[in-house]
Amino acid sequence: MGCDQNCGLIAGAIIGAVLAVFGGILMPVGDLLIEKTIKREVVLEEGTIAFKNWVKTGTTVYRQFWIFDVQNPDEVAKNSSKIKVKQRGPYTYRVRYLAKESITQDPKDSTVSFVQPNGAIFEPSLSVGTENDNFTVLNLAVAAVPHIYQNSFFQGVLNIFIKKSKSSMFQTRSLKELLWGYEDPFLSLIPYPISTTVGVFYPYNNTVDGVYKVFNGKDNISKVAIIDTYKGKRNLSYWKSYCDMINGTDAASFPPFVEKSQTLRFFSSDICRSIYAVFESEVNLKGIPVYRFVLPANAFASPLQNPDNHCFCTEKVISNNCTSYGVLDIGKCKEGKPVYISLPHFLHASPDVSEPIEGLNPNEDEHRTYLDVEPITGFTLQFAKRLQVNILVKPARKIEPLKNLKRPYIVPILWLNETGTIGDEKAEMFRNQVTGKIKLLGLVEMVLLGVGVVMFVAFMISYCACRFKNGK
Repeated sequence: MGCDQNCGLIAGAIIGAVLAVFGGILMPVGDLLIEKTIKREVVLEEGTIAFKNWVKTGTTVYRQFWIFDVQNPDEVAKNSSKIKVKQRGPYTYRVRYLAKESITQDPKDSTVSFVQPNGAIFEPSLSVGTENDNFTVLNLAVAAVPHIYQNSFFQGVLNIFIKKSKSSMFQTRSLKELLWGYEDPFLSLIPYPISTTVGVFYPYNNTVDGVYKVFNGKDNISKVAIIDTYKGKRNLSYWKSYCDMINGTDAASFPPFVEKSQTLRFFSSDICRSIYAVFESEVNLKGIPVYRFVLPANAFASPLQNPDNHCFCTEKVISNNCTSYGVLDIGKCKEGKPVYISLPHFLHASPDVSEPIEGLNPNEDEHRTYLDVEPITGFTLQFAKRLQVNILVKPARKIEPLKNLKRPYIVPILWLNETGTIGDEKAEMFRNQVTGKIKLLGLVEMVLLGVGVVMFVAFMISYCACRFKNGK
């Protein structure tokens, strides 16, 4: 074998080795480039991908409602029987379609403050009926009296107005009234300057949910979108003292490079607290690999099971000495009203909570909350937030409609399913700008490394074979 051939084989082996080394070098360099790009694009400032989607979500978000229609109101009021309910729905509204307002960057502490306007548009095509559909539900104003006015004298006085207005334990209300507010006949008779409008989500439309302040990630990307303060309708010092609820993001995004071992914390004004989700599985969402994080049963556990929930047990009787689980008392941030939050159909609740109610069918797949998070950017690309609103009603000797009750009830009023999924156009853009480029870079790295290794081995084998042949 000639020198030229030997030299060619050696050169080929060297080229293969160079390609393999270059591929190996490109891997950490590529990872650094990806990390640098992601860190730049997730900062909440003008011009980034994150900021554009943060100001106004490009995902259509719907909030579906199922109302628990009471089938035996007279029987319950007279005999303290089990409450038979039948869920009716969904009734669907489009929400979160308004852009954030009053956006103000503060370079001193790398934060951005804003307000989020609220609005809901009814979607008839996605609903089983109209906003004028009627339901038999608990009388919200009457049920609240024994909680807000515990003095028997005041209850006796208020009972005069309850009887005069012919208010009962249950009432018939339209969907629109129940959700967004109605003039209560009992409260309208009280000769004091009090709010007479009642509704599960009143006020909502044309309101803002306080002033939020979050870190923009400029100085520390691990804090991007983390809530710094919560002001506005409610006093900040109260929130900080109430189970340390001010932490996490608004769940629309999380700091980048999410790990499966992480606990994702987010704040929800609907339940007046921060809550958390844990990793469940990997999911392919429109060609985008995402991590599914779910709300664990422990989030609604009793204080004995989860000490973090100690301040959601406010009394000993209803909670069976704080051993009941599956419901959280949020009355302190609802002006003293007896509002309890749970998962739909009392999913993961203790038997004593659901025992007085007939017609519930808890289902893990339909009633749990989950977030599908793209792990590299931390963006939430799909979610389903499911919650149930309940009102506590208990016996009250001085209140005519409640005097025959022999036990307290946590009465389910409705449950909601707020959902959003990245659209096809947005998903394609995300694949092209994020996951596609990362895959392409990874492919180039592997091809260079693979081709280099194969070339090096092949040329070295050929070189050794030629040397062996010439040696003979």
